Amino acid sequence: MKNIFFFLMVSLAFVSCKKEEQEKPKVSYDTPVKNSEKPVADTSKVAIADLPIHLAGTNVLIFPIGNVTAVKKSSYSRGEAMPSYTISNYGEYEITGFLSNLKFREIGKDTIYSLTDKPVVIQRATFLKEFAEKSKQNLMLYVLSDLDTNKDSKLDDNDIKSLYISTVDGKNFKKLSPDFGELIDWNFVQSTSSIYFRIVEDSDKNGEFETGDKIRYFSVNLLGKELKAEEYFPV
Repeated sequence: MKNIFFFLMVSLAFVSCKKEEQEKPKVSYDTPVKNSEKPVADTSKVAIADLPIHLAGTNVLIFPIGNVTAVKKSSYSRGEAMPSYTISNYGEYEITGFLSNLKFREIGKDTIYSLTDKPVVIQRATFLKEFAEKSKQNLMLYVLSDLDTNKDSKLDDNDIKSLYISTVDGKNFKKLSPDFGELIDWNFVQSTSSIYFRIVEDSDKNGEFETGDKIRYFSVNLLGKELKAEEYFPV
């Protein structure tokens, strides 16, 4: 009987922890979130780079940068599997993963430089191939987290996702979506040479994004003098 009671208590504690983890809001309003605040560095992680990616029609190599868990050699010298050193995937002109940065090197040059010097978690980096073919301008769009919005001292996919843009060589890196707006989706419309995207805002300030929260719509004219998001109102 004691064993059954102990098992039930452990099970309830586990379920409670999992529920608390799942219900953790994406935005915490306990203290203000500042752009300058940096998450605590995870010393158990080691930064590595994948082999470079060359986007056809461009003159740059892109090096995805990410983190892997540090593992001592002795842990896999006893016959255990070696850790995975793959941090990204590439296909259809899109790099995906949970990347801490991208680095670039122009072909014919030796200098390797970073996309950003700020903490980010890049989930998608997309080369706008259709726009490049039409305009001869090479641009990249990024879906990433750039602020510790839930105040857990970590920057990960539990934080709000934002939309950024840069040239294909990583220069002129710029945020398009407003702070604290969760990116829903985006698309490129070739006939207008524009990016369209939607965000949701936590209108009731309860830390969650729900059906009743406000949806906002934006467009970016990629042929304009300035790559700036303009709000529009379809509903």
